[in-house]
Amino acid sequence: MNSEIKYKHIFFDLDHTIWDFDKNAEETLYELYDIYQLNEIGLPSATIFIETYTRNNHQLWAEYHTGKITKEELRETRFKRTFLELGVQPDLLPLAFEDHYVKLCPTKTNLFPHAHETLRYLQNKYTLHLISNGFKESSEMKIGNTNIGGYFKHVIISENVGVNKPDKAIFEHALQLAGAKKSESLMIGDSLEADVYGALNFGMDAIYFNPFNAPKPEDVPVQVTHLKELTEIL
Repeated sequence: MNSEIKYKHIFFDLDHTIWDFDKNAEETLYELYDIYQLNEIGLPSATIFIETYTRNNHQLWAEYHTGKITKEELRETRFKRTFLELGVQPDLLPLAFEDHYVKLCPTKTNLFPHAHETLRYLQNKYTLHLISNGFKESSEMKIGNTNIGGYFKHVIISENVGVNKPDKAIFEHALQLAGAKKSESLMIGDSLEADVYGALNFGMDAIYFNPFNAPKPEDVPVQVTHLKELTEIL
């Protein structure tokens, strides 16, 4: 990538790209599994509960990215679906679980390896920004609790803008805010749909962050599997 001359602005995704969503969620859910004594309502395995929730949550977030469901529907559905799928009786569902999870999870501070080191390096060469489809309050907590806010000139949260990635309007808004041109801007994120194709379809370059080494589609030009790789190519 001929980045030395080309790029001036780099836009990062937050969840699953810098903030390790799955690791933080897992930590939170192990705590809540004990607090709510889920083994007593028919969930003998915390591991299976977390795996089932993770699958359901990823699916619902994909639907939220593309406008098929609302924030409220996502939050209302993900644990209810998980509990019912695992055979918990409807009258035993812990009703406060979602609210407790939403308060606790954003306080977790696991980032992907070398996040601070990579952001520090890139901040010295480019102007960095965040574009997140996350929710306002939890995104602000995640940024504050992990001390990453200082790397970014602008933090664009879809809930504030009124549209989610991959909608071109959020990329347009981000570039206007940054005073940036498409040709000098780069998006980095884990979601093919929201981050990579969202940016590419807008006319902006993108790098696919692929930490689990999923098969890379042929029409995705560049991927990294570790954040530190960005310091070698940018």
